[in-house]
This record gives sequence, C-alpha cells and structure tokens, in this order.
Amino acid sequence: MSVRRVGFCLSEKKRRRMNLDAFAAFCAGHGVEVVEIDLTQPLVHQGPFDVIVHKLSDVIVEAERDSQSQRVLADFQSYVSAHPATVLLDPLPAMTRLLDRFASYRIMSRLHDSLRDWCICSPPYLEIHSASDLPSIQQALMTQGLSFPLICKTRVAHGSLSHEMSLIFGADGLADVRPPCVLQSFVNHGAVLHKVFVVGDQHFCVERPSLKNFPSDRKTIFFNSHQVSKPESNSHLTALDEQKPGLPPPSSEAVAALVRELRARLGMALFGVDVIVDVHTHTLTAIDINIFPGYEGVPQFFSSLLSHIQSVLDQQASAGPRGANPPESTQAAGGPSPAEADL
Repeated sequence: MSVRRVGFCLSEKKRRRMNLDAFAAFCAGHGVEVVEIDLTQPLVHQGPFDVIVHKLSDVIVEAERDSQSQRVLADFQSYVSAHPATVLLDPLPAMTRLLDRFASYRIMSRLHDSLRDWCICSPPYLEIHSASDLPSIQQALMTQGLSFPLICKTRVAHGSLSHEMSLIFGADGLADVRPPCVLQSFVNHGAVLHKVFVVGDQHFCVERPSLKNFPSDRKTIFFNSHQVSKPESNSHLTALDEQKPGLPPPSSEAVAALVRELRARLGMALFGVDVIVDVHTHTLTAIDINIFPGYEGVPQFFSSLLSHIQSVLDQQASAGPRGANPPESTQAAGGPSPAEADL
C-alpha cells in the first residue's frame, strides 16, 4: 500500500505545542508521511496531499485587514478547490464560523432544546455589536434573561486579546464594556472547568481550574483566561473562599450526547468545548467552543488523531471516485449543516 501524505499547516506556536516532530515520527511508523506546509510557497509544488490538517485562524483573522493574508488564504482555498480528493481537517467555513463568538454562542444557545433530556444548556448571553448598543444594554439584559455577574468576552475568539475577559457584578460595571463583545451570565461552578477535547469519534474530558464562586457585590474583575484555566494555573481567582463538597463530575453519557450534537452542528472533527457544572442545579453547562485546541492532558492524542486520519481516508477509499456522495470529513462538510442554515 502506498504511503499516505498528510500536510500540516500550523503556526510555529501551534507546531511546538503539538510537538509535530514527534507526531511525524509516530506516523512514519504507521505508513503515513507528515509534511509541513509552507504557506509562502505554492502548495501545488508541495503536494499531493491525501489530507491537510490545519489551523489557519491567524490567517483568517488577519485577512480581514491585511492584503498579504488575503492572498495566502485565497491561494489555499484555490488549491483546496482544485484538489477535491484532498480531505481537509477541518473545513474552512466551519472554522471561520467558530472564530466569531456571536455565531458560536448562537449554536450553544440551541443546545437546551436539542439536549433537553440530558439537562444540558448554555448560559443566556447578549451580543454587543457597537457602542450604539450601550445605552439600551440594561433593558436588553432583562429581555434576554441575563443576570449579574456577567462575563464579558471579545467577539473574535482568537488571538491574545480573545483571552482578556472581565467579570461584571452590577450596572455600574457596564461602563467597562468594550464592543464588539458578548456578555454571558456567570454560573457559579465550584472553580472547576471541564475541557472536552474532540478527535473525530473520540473525546476526552480533562479537569482544569476555573473562576471561583462569586457574589454580586464587587467591582469589575479583569483577567486573562489562560492565567486561570491552564493546568499550571495558580490564581487567587480560582481559590474557593470556603470549603464545600465537590460537585459530581459530568455524566459520561451526557458529555457523549453533547459531543455528538456539536459534531453534527459544526461539521468538524477537531475541536473542544468548555463545560461546567452549575453548583445549584448540577446542570451541565457549555460556555465556549474552541477550534483545534491544545489537547493538553490527553496522552492518547497522537494515536487518536492518526486513527481519525486513517478512518477518514479509509472512508474515502471505500467510497471510490469522487461523486455525488463525498466522505463526511472532506471539504463538502464545510458548509452549514441544516441545523445551522439560518445562522
């Protein structure tokens, strides 16, 4: 059997975090060649590729204002269009959608209806598009069912600024809001975050520190989410003020149902979802979706990713020549699913 070629298109930071060299060595022992793609050079001279695994978040965001990034993205899209047999993990339209928290929060807001039997939901939220929204913000909060405290997050879910957040405890703190952004009701969750990492049909749940329980009587707190939710984090914002019995972990069946629903809605295979358990209701609550996360704390990541790549290629091979029914994980999966068509 011929060696399968998998191109990886990652930033240098992502490449180091993933330890791509080690993954390439792992794949070489299983008949898969890993090729690092150089976006400054024509892709046609670097291929052919059976699969391209990428995280083009930087390029997609920068293309909004930078002509060079626009050209890089256009060249990448042209190559993908000209080589429909190449499997793209993940589809560009799906990834672009998740870079916008307005879009991803609309997806999460529908989980309550589709996963009602599992008692899964997401907190109410409010989109703040521009400064013109600020005078009516208090009325909008009441209409949308939000309550203090509120977490304020940037609209763009990528880059260092996307991790700069604030916790607003009352109406006076709304002066700290900087559009465009989202306001999301803060749910007390015992300072424990459950990061669910998805790799195709497999998923892994890793516990992380998170913000402690807060009353609604403080000045606005500004924080960086990386400083409170990384494995090595040690912040006063995550230290509970009083000892209480630990919350039960999320039900494995409920997490599996959440992953199935999100995979169907997103049309993606490599993503993460942050979930918490409400201290009062024990409801499983989804608070964010992440593109191709770091998979820190998942020792099986290499084998799981390779297994998914192989399964996608096997599915493609069994389908024969490209026709009316392409495999699920090719570029054809990039458009909005029926559940997303009205976003």
